[in-house]
Amino acid sequence: MALSQRYRLLAPLALVGATAIALTGCAEATPGEGGGDGDVKGATVRISGGITGTEADDLNESFAAFEKDTGIKVEYTGDKSFEGNIVTKVTGGDAPDIAIVPQPGLLKTLVETGKVSEAPESVSKAVDENWSKDWKDYGTFDDTFYAAPMLANLKGYIWYSPAKFKEWGVEVPKTWDEMIALTDTIKEKSGQAPWCAGFASGDASGWPGTDWIEDLVLRQSGPEVYDDWVAGDVKFTDPEIKDAFDAVGSILLNPDYVNAGFGDVKSINSTAFADVAAKVADSSCALTHQASFLSANFLDVKNAAGETPEVGPEGDVYAFITPGITEGELQVEGGGEFVTAFNDDAATVKVLEFMASPEFADARVELGGVISANKKADASLASSEFLQEAMGILQDDATVFRFDASDLMPSTVGSGSFWKGMVDWIDGKDTEQVLSDIQAGYEN
Repeated sequence: MALSQRYRLLAPLALVGATAIALTGCAEATPGEGGGDGDVKGATVRISGGITGTEADDLNESFAAFEKDTGIKVEYTGDKSFEGNIVTKVTGGDAPDIAIVPQPGLLKTLVETGKVSEAPESVSKAVDENWSKDWKDYGTFDDTFYAAPMLANLKGYIWYSPAKFKEWGVEVPKTWDEMIALTDTIKEKSGQAPWCAGFASGDASGWPGTDWIEDLVLRQSGPEVYDDWVAGDVKFTDPEIKDAFDAVGSILLNPDYVNAGFGDVKSINSTAFADVAAKVADSSCALTHQASFLSANFLDVKNAAGETPEVGPEGDVYAFITPGITEGELQVEGGGEFVTAFNDDAATVKVLEFMASPEFADARVELGGVISANKKADASLASSEFLQEAMGILQDDATVFRFDASDLMPSTVGSGSFWKGMVDWIDGKDTEQVLSDIQAGYEN
């Protein structure tokens, strides 16, 4: 299941795809068709995806300087149903010039229609220069590169109260074991369960638990095992995945540790995933694991003083990345979008080149609410200290980045048996049975 299908209305960092409307699929270029420089002045390039509202407005604004410099008009229109209808549009001859695709699985399905154009060499070169190899690999199928990355988001944050940390005399942990020790210290000093969690999300209930497991697979077993797990070569019933469940269970299944402000362990399944923000803001919950998008939810809650909480290292709430097993290792998972085209018209190619550039990343990041993994983009332009730090993590050559595993798995597993299995696990089903049930999703 794509990130956008989980929380696209709540996630300023997760610019999730772009809109699908009935479009002709041809850039209105004059003579320069077929790539190259051509005469593109006056051409219109239409982009499709699932970004809506103010984020769509910001995306369109990102092209202002480009349009002035090139004479190309870029039209982006958003539709929340993009992921459900883009394949039908494409196979029916209604492809846009460019689509912004929110996950590699959907991109692969589009490539398999035979309608997606191979990325121009100029775009391939730009991605080699501006992104890590991992990002390029997600836009490559059967050794052919189709789609450049656009924006990105980070998961695996632990949200906390800097003021309470100061009061308790504790610091941000640097390893997993230090985080468990921190949990025990907070429990002792506060007399309350330190952690809160919420898995309720309608038909998507359980997805916050998959993010927990993915974090631990990556941190405990490393990127190679993570990749093999995504590919189906490492099974859910294998020891490496059980180890991740056991580590997460040491927190989420421990009645001494959860569910602060809500109830017992089983209350995790009845707590809406976004509701944890209010409990962290009013200090009734010391720690919660959630993606960077949770920063938006703090705008809708109150702190202990009845005011909108300040998100910052000296503010009411802030976050640190879930620490690794070994101090200094930075392994993170997240999501992002990929820009792919359905023709090689000259105007389309110029838009693709611009969207792969640091200039595009800077233009969009400066408008607020998003980050990019483009290593040449200016992280100082991000609209908050939190986003600047997140962008710096993505740009760091030492960071091991992996795309959300459940987004890469077959839907019968990633948004099927895996989600359901997390709910069953919280409800008390035996871990080994849960793992077996999740693995059975590959047979459906």
